Amino acid sequence: MNILVVEDELKTARHLDRGLRAAGFEVQTCASAEQGLLTCAAHRFDALVLDVMLPGMNGLALVHQLRSSGVATPVLFLSAKDATEDRIKGLNEGGDDYLVKPYSLPEVVARLRALLRRGGQTGNAQRVEVADLVWEPGSRRISRMGKHVDLTPKEYALASLLLNHLGEVVSRNQIIQAVWGLRTTVEGNSVDVQVLRLRKKLDDPFETKLIRTLRGVGIVLEAPDA
Repeated sequence: MNILVVEDELKTARHLDRGLRAAGFEVQTCASAEQGLLTCAAHRFDALVLDVMLPGMNGLALVHQLRSSGVATPVLFLSAKDATEDRIKGLNEGGDDYLVKPYSLPEVVARLRALLRRGGQTGNAQRVEVADLVWEPGSRRISRMGKHVDLTPKEYALASLLLNHLGEVVSRNQIIQAVWGLRTTVEGNSVDVQVLRLRKKLDDPFETKLIRTLRGVGIVLEAPDA
């Protein structure tokens, strides 16, 4: 099982890395939410362990962005904030479990294994079908007419955003947040270029067109008879 740890405190990150590896997990670590986003876009993980209080973008914003872009990977939050409202906020933002510091490593391992058991029952079975398109979020795979569509991380982030909001109009601001990040300023025609690149791979080679642009509003992915 492959785990991503996002923790800015070096000593804590090393402690988690050693302990999780000793428990049989494969581990990657990141020191910031921004780095975590890029790592999630490039690799598939079975679970994420995230510190809430990160420099820049915090762990809550990271999970919100991952969920908005269609990433359903189980998330265990680690936080020094122990108030009930903090726990509720973490779960409402898309976290699956919340563990207060100081914690014991065996409890982190136990919580992760519980999340993975739950994810194994439901997460890998998720499948979305739209006309001849099939999206399997658990494996980050999109195919049309049975053929795998090879997408870059940004293209996949945009595609999964559209599929996560199937039949709904997605605005330019939503696209910017999902593809580039909450704290990023995107200038010029970058959004239009990204939509065009996705269309060339996901729509243009196929007879049935699924992506529509609503000028001045946004874009929508839906079956042609919807």
